Amino acid sequence: MPKVIISTDGVVVKEVQLSKDRTTLGRRPYNDVVIDNLAVSGEHAVLQMTGNEVYIEDLNSTNGTFVNGSGIKKQLLHNGDVVEIGKYYIQYVNEVPQHAAVGLTGLAGIDATSAGTALIRVMSGSAAGREVVLLKVVTTIGKPGIAVAAITKRPHGFVLAHVEGVKRTKLNGAPVGEEPMAMKNGDMIELADTQMQFVHY
Repeated sequence: MPKVIISTDGVVVKEVQLSKDRTTLGRRPYNDVVIDNLAVSGEHAVLQMTGNEVYIEDLNSTNGTFVNGSGIKKQLLHNGDVVEIGKYYIQYVNEVPQHAAVGLTGLAGIDATSAGTALIRVMSGSAAGREVVLLKVVTTIGKPGIAVAAITKRPHGFVLAHVEGVKRTKLNGAPVGEEPMAMKNGDMIELADTQMQFVHY
């Protein structure tokens, strides 16, 4: 069953299973998901479920609804997408059977069912849509002299570290400090002004 994980400032505040055809999000107490924040409209957005597909629709909110950093009116959500409403991040999770992941774009020749296939998907900027498969122990991303981050493969998963740059690398909106931060499938990375998504099977 699909679900959404709601967080702010890097802290998860609630997790909601999407069991209804319509799940409303907003500041007013009668919404299915109440987000008590002044940047959120009374009736801000709605999640509409059709079969196993979930669409998010903005209900003419004051500050808009964003999916992976882009403003939307109505959009189909994919596993790992991050919806932004005010200062809140709403990650959409819809686990598909492992074998169904093999047909993903950009994974030609790579068996996505093998343990630990991971990649970075560029979500914004001139390279939007590009995918980089993380095959090495350490993969650096960014532009030297401007902003660089490193993704390291460890026995228990992947971690993100800030290497250089005046603006700190961010993970799900939270700046990466001196210690590397553990990453999970669907996490959003912000490096300089580029948004990227970490995908891990």
